[in-house]
Amino acid sequence: MRNSSNVSVIALGAHLWLVYAFLYVPILVLILLSFNASGLPTAWGGASLKWYAKLLANASIQHAALNTLIVALTSTFIACVLGTLLALGVEMRARNNPGKKGANLADTLLMAPMIIPDIVLAIALLSFFNLLKMSLGLHSIILSHVVFNIAFVCAVVRTRLKHFDYSILEASIDLGAGWFTTARRVLLPAIFPGVLAGGLLAFTLSVDEFIIAFFNSGSGSASTTLPMQIYSMIRFGVTPEINALATLVMLVSFTALFASQRLNKVPKAHD
Repeated sequence: MRNSSNVSVIALGAHLWLVYAFLYVPILVLILLSFNASGLPTAWGGASLKWYAKLLANASIQHAALNTLIVALTSTFIACVLGTLLALGVEMRARNNPGKKGANLADTLLMAPMIIPDIVLAIALLSFFNLLKMSLGLHSIILSHVVFNIAFVCAVVRTRLKHFDYSILEASIDLGAGWFTTARRVLLPAIFPGVLAGGLLAFTLSVDEFIIAFFNSGSGSASTTLPMQIYSMIRFGVTPEINALATLVMLVSFTALFASQRLNKVPKAHD
């Protein structure tokens, strides 16, 4: 019986490593090729950083990177504010009205942007902007990313709130603090790691997002983001500069995602 259990564990471990290899070997190959001096995927010409230097000297990529930072930072800030307020409102409503009907429907509506396919959301936002006769550009991409990111921030902050000790708020009010003071000096510091984790997740999604930005950017290169720039470059073939650019984007994304997961750890209950 024990031998059978050991065989099962080994088989599951082998399956796990095969899945990891399937997911990450192509990424590792791309990263390796970004350092290939020859620039050819079939011949190794030695390690070199020349493609990164060439990448940093490319004016169009610099402009796209600046646009991406503007969109990501602005949309993340707005999504953090609105998503946190939304999470607080939903949790307070659920706490004050336990078992109230429609809670599941409300959760579904809140999480809809996470479930709806990106292309459907992109077309819906484009139609909405056209209905308002609003011009397209960086501002429309920012608004679109806010709509997309609010649900993610709200979900992360709500996870933090579900493990929050609300008796601390009651104690603060009993000691004479007003709601504003309690929120600023008690509630926000306690949930701030969750807000920051949601912000890092929103930043990562905004940096990587292509479809919504592509549909709502308008014409011209003034509102081109990095994913859109990569798409325009890759149509003529994968070049070493694209490998280097993709490596840098992945590095930023993985770093922000790792930090988000670390910050969103649920605090252990104390005895």
